Amino acid sequence: MKSDNEVRNEVRILSSKVHINGNLVIPPSTRGIVLFAHGSGSSRFSPRNTYVARLMNKQKIATLLIDLLTAEEEAVDEYTGQYRFNINLLAERLVDSTNWLKKKTATQKLTIGYFGASTGAAAALIAAAKLPDDIKAVVSRGGRPDLASEYLLMVKAPTLLIVGGDDREVLELNKQAFALLRSGKKLEVVPGATHLFEEPGKLEQVAEIAIAWFSKYL
Repeated sequence: MKSDNEVRNEVRILSSKVHINGNLVIPPSTRGIVLFAHGSGSSRFSPRNTYVARLMNKQKIATLLIDLLTAEEEAVDEYTGQYRFNINLLAERLVDSTNWLKKKTATQKLTIGYFGASTGAAAALIAAAKLPDDIKAVVSRGGRPDLASEYLLMVKAPTLLIVGGDDREVLELNKQAFALLRSGKKLEVVPGATHLFEEPGKLEQVAEIAIAWFSKYL
């Protein structure tokens, strides 16, 4: 359901020599926008990310969900896995998407945050380290911030790591990454949740925690 004065567009963003696709939603009276970086094997249509994005829109936070890989790259990656852990490529696409937001009339005055899941969280942290004056907050959902370890000391944006309490291996990796962060930071463990937060009510908890973080810093 589109509310009055809400902007909802499919967009194409040039990154190096390819175009990546995105879904942009700008609610009325918004001051900030969150750029979503999904994990491997996912897309801008990820049901978990679109669910969280809708809740953000209701709280007057704009969202941009993008495909970090082209359709051709996704097809290759499905068989070879060669792109999903190319974190630097994913981060480069996030940086280019951020610069696109800064140039567009509808979004250039909005403060920017990143919401990353799985490997997308590592890409978000690298991009945040490369754009310290532009990115005001980062949230990782079940992410792999450890894959951005050499950049964590350079992240200035307040960073929230959300991990399921039953996602033990990823929780340990998040604890290691958390220790390296020097920005404002918080590690939020959701009890009884596994990696994808598929248990009843758990993804809603993630959304509430993330919205509170972005509402504070954007």
